Amino acid sequence: MLLNRRRVLTGLGAGLLFSYRLKQLSAAAPHNLDKTPEFDASPFQLGVASGDPAPDGCVIWTRLAPHPLEEAGGMKRLKPVLVDWEISEDERFSTRLRSGQTIAHPELAHSVHVEVDGLLPDRPYWYRFHIAGHESPIGRARTLPMPGASVQRVRFAAAGCQHYEFGYYSAWRAIANENVDFVFHYGDYIYEGADIGAGVHTVYGKPFTAVRRHIGPEIYSLDEYRRRYAQYKIDPDLQAAHAAAPWLVSFDDHEVDNNWAGDTDQDGTPADIFRLRRASAMQAYYEHMPLRISSLPDASHMQMYRSFRFGDLMNTFVLDTRQYRSDQAYGDKDVPQGPDVWSPERTMMGQQQEAWLFNGLGQSDTRWNLLAHQVMVMDLAHRKSAHSELLYSMDQWSGYMHSRNRLLQFIGEHCPGNVVNVTGDAHRHYAGNLVIDPAKQKPVSVEFLATSISSGGDGVGDNDAHSQSVRRENPHLKATTDKRGYVLCDVGRDVWRADLKTLDQVSNHDGQLSTYASFAVERGNPGLQKA
Repeated sequence: MLLNRRRVLTGLGAGLLFSYRLKQLSAAAPHNLDKTPEFDASPFQLGVASGDPAPDGCVIWTRLAPHPLEEAGGMKRLKPVLVDWEISEDERFSTRLRSGQTIAHPELAHSVHVEVDGLLPDRPYWYRFHIAGHESPIGRARTLPMPGASVQRVRFAAAGCQHYEFGYYSAWRAIANENVDFVFHYGDYIYEGADIGAGVHTVYGKPFTAVRRHIGPEIYSLDEYRRRYAQYKIDPDLQAAHAAAPWLVSFDDHEVDNNWAGDTDQDGTPADIFRLRRASAMQAYYEHMPLRISSLPDASHMQMYRSFRFGDLMNTFVLDTRQYRSDQAYGDKDVPQGPDVWSPERTMMGQQQEAWLFNGLGQSDTRWNLLAHQVMVMDLAHRKSAHSELLYSMDQWSGYMHSRNRLLQFIGEHCPGNVVNVTGDAHRHYAGNLVIDPAKQKPVSVEFLATSISSGGDGVGDNDAHSQSVRRENPHLKATTDKRGYVLCDVGRDVWRADLKTLDQVSNHDGQLSTYASFAVERGNPGLQKA
């Protein structure tokens, strides 16, 4: 998987740029190094994380912040400091396999992103950090199998949309206990909005009282984004999920601004001004995620689409459906699908990312291919009343039908029967078949859309007006419910199983976990079957 970043940074010039940027972060200690850092509390308040695994290693992450919600995370001196790290083959650290030092730079909020290599493939490792007598929590990482290795099974959880004010993170605690090979976070790690305030409010058309509160107004500056991430990452359940398994992360909209698209925000802000906000948001995102140096933001752009291979069993393509998309059609409302929706001039992925994906899918020789992305692929129609017109979301792939059908046609022609889409953003579980021609209802792929961790609050189940409408209007939809939770996928060589996990409540810590529905997909036979 070390080849992934080389695919991204193609050509000699890009290779030199990568080498230069890597040296800038790992060179000899700078002249202003703080050689005697002092902390009046543990600097590891935000936990640890691993991600972007390879057959010989992974990224291990932490951020020094003894008082996370204070200015500069409570760091007394804004100078670079050295952080020690170590890797072991057991959680007791009886054998230390790798160790070293890395620099935590104030320019990156004293976060560290160690790209560990030299490990063996397809096995767990444990890691931790040290500084000034303080020791971090222990995290569990895992390397990928070698590309040609025979792999019998991969288990992963998909989750996202974790609005802090709307509920507790009980679903993350459940994921931490699932013993998965990795977690796919589809986006909306934070929400950028202002503190909702005390009392009862109307949110998503329902009365709502905040379970816990955001600090401050809507966020725009780098310091504000950093504090919002710190507020979220203090949560112990979220920290437990990060420490339990490697994460493959991608952002959606709320890491920057609701429903942003390319250089456009929802407020009509001039593009050059919005890019300033996006640059701050992306830097803060990088600072708080276990990402490789190849994803270090370059001004307001981040390289986020990338792939991971699990032996001969599964190729995973993590997509980016925000940075390159055209602005949403028809004012970004739920409306009928007019001609703009079908225009070949409008794109969801952008030409370069689409070519990268099609090339990867076309050359893939694994038994399965996972497309891990942010928003719904199903062309899902609903009505506001029994006899009103059919409406579609302009923020989902249903607002970009030319791009959507190009993707599904390519899948149908080049890799039929072994592509599964896992998405999110809609704050509900959805499971359905992906069809090009609604009249024929012949699936070319399937989709599991993971509901939110907390966004939307407790939810109302599967018999509300929206659930009834989408079930009635969309024969390709096989399940939906308005409850919080995650999707658990168990990928075997011939059958892919997915469990839609739900919590009965997130307004309290003691929500009960259950399986709402289970589906299976047979390799070579696209279409959902009840499991």
